Amino acid sequence: MLRFLADENFNNQIIRGVLRRNSDVDIVRVQDVGLSEADDPTVLEWAAQNKRVVLTHDVATMTNFAYERVQAGFGGDHAARAAGL
Repeated sequence: MLRFLADENFNNQIIRGVLRRNSDVDIVRVQDVGLSEADDPTVLEWAAQNKRVVLTHDVATMTNFAYERVQAGFGGDHAARAAGL
């Protein structure tokens, strides 16, 4: 089963809606794991170490850092496939 990490500014209404439909979905927020105000590379590193998919609305910077991780070989094969690389 996929495990998710919701970025700090991810819409909590979406999280609540998903959990209402399926309470078994494994979602934690960066605030729940001590990453409040952490920069994007730190959030991505924590997610990778904990085998979680990041949920974010931040297409301005988060996606660039994610692509950099994949290109540097830190994303793993499944991350590269998910990124379309």
